[in-house]
Amino acid sequence: MKKTIFITGASTGMGQATARFFQQKGWRVIATMRDPGKDKELSLLENVTLLPLDVTDPGQIKSTVAQAIALHPVDVVFNNAGYGLIGVLESLSDEQIMRQLNTNLMGVIRVTQAFIPHFRERKSGVFISTTSMGGLLAFPLYSIYHAAKFGVQGWSESMSFELGLHNIRIKTVAPGAVLTDFLSRSLDKSSHPAYKELEDKLFAASESMLSQGVPPEKIAEVVYEAATDDKDQITYLATPDAKAAYERRLEIGAEASRKEIRQQILGS
Repeated sequence: MKKTIFITGASTGMGQATARFFQQKGWRVIATMRDPGKDKELSLLENVTLLPLDVTDPGQIKSTVAQAIALHPVDVVFNNAGYGLIGVLESLSDEQIMRQLNTNLMGVIRVTQAFIPHFRERKSGVFISTTSMGGLLAFPLYSIYHAAKFGVQGWSESMSFELGLHNIRIKTVAPGAVLTDFLSRSLDKSSHPAYKELEDKLFAASESMLSQGVPPEKIAEVVYEAATDDKDQITYLATPDAKAAYERRLEIGAEASRKEIRQQILGS
C-alpha cells in the first residue's frame, strides 16, 4: 500500500519541494496551504491532494486533520509552515510576536496534537518539524524566531518519550541557508534607529548567507531520510552550514560560540 504524508506550508519553498519529492517516490501527498486556489503546480500531480490550512486557526486544524485522515491513513506529518521574524525586541509589536509564536510554535504543537490519536491507534507514525540552525544556536535580531525554533526543538525532545511508548517517532529537520523566498515573502522585518548599525550588518550578512544556500530539493531529501530510516534520532542537520555551525558550537561550548558569533557579526 502507498504511504501518505501530510505537509503544512506546502505552497512554496521546502514544503512544495518535499511534496514533489515524496510524490516522485510513490507516496500519496496531502499538501496543505492557506489558499489552495492559488496553487498552479502540486494540483497537477497524481496522488497529491490539496487541503486548506492556516496553522494559526485551531478550529481549521481540527477539521483539516479529520478530513485528511478520512481520505487516507496518514504515516508521516511534516510540520513545515512558518516564516521568519527579524528585529530588535524594542521594535516588535505584540501582534508580530504572537503571530510568530502562533505560526512557528503553536501551529506545530496543535497539528501534532490533532494527529496523535490517529498514530497511537495505528501504533506507528512519524512527526517531522522544520526547525532551523536557529533552533540550536542564536544570532542577533532573531530573538522571537529563536524562541519559537528553540521551543520546537526542546518540545520535540520531550515529546519523544511519551510518543515512543506507542512506537511513534518525532524528529526535526534543521536547515541553514536555503534558496527560497525567505528574505522576501517569508520574512517580517522591523527596525529601530537605536540599533541601526547592528541591523545594517545583520541584514547584509543574512542576504549574503542566504544567496549561497542550497536548493529546497536538498531539504526534501533529508525529510525523506527522516521519514523512512526508522532511527531513534531527533535532529537532522540539513545543510553544510548548519552542520558546521553546530559542530563548532559543540567543539568550543555555548558561551564561546556566542562570543564568536558576536565577533563575526559586530567585530567586537
